[in-house]
Amino acid sequence: MTDGKHIIWTDYLDYDDWKADLEAQYPELSEDERIELMYELNGDYLDDERHNLNIQLSRPILVVGDLGLWHGRRMGYKEIESGNIRDCLYSERDIDYSTWFVDKNGDFRCEAIHHDGTNHYLYRAYKDGVSETQIDNLKEKLYRGTATRADITRITRRLGDEIANVYGFPIPHRRQAVALER
Repeated sequence: MTDGKHIIWTDYLDYDDWKADLEAQYPELSEDERIELMYELNGDYLDDERHNLNIQLSRPILVVGDLGLWHGRRMGYKEIESGNIRDCLYSERDIDYSTWFVDKNGDFRCEAIHHDGTNHYLYRAYKDGVSETQIDNLKEKLYRGTATRADITRITRRLGDEIANVYGFPIPHRRQAVALER
């Protein structure tokens, strides 16, 4: 855990970070072959994390985005219809560096860096029992950029509890976190 974050996965490849280990383990390979192996190993490790987080939820996952675009910051959203947490661990093709983590409040998040800036994603599952009208109203607020944290938490729930169960790290229950913040 660093800075109140439980890092789940960082998808960033810099050969200099891998070079010494790969040269020691695979001295017979050329540098190009070791770079190719780095990408292959990284993909395998990411697949392992997707396997670890193969957690099927009862509802779709809402992804709330605070997007860093060339013309400023914008709010957006999308849904992961599968409702499976593993499907959160995918980056769009123009992303250079992604880190997925559970924050101190138990929210599953991603910071994704690209050539125009940084996107911040919040992954939340729709609560059981919320209506389609409530979901549509939240989406409308997200679309207009007027949604508040209270709007989001009223309709959705955090994913950190399921993830913490897989990896065995503690996160405070929401009431405890609020009490600690006071």
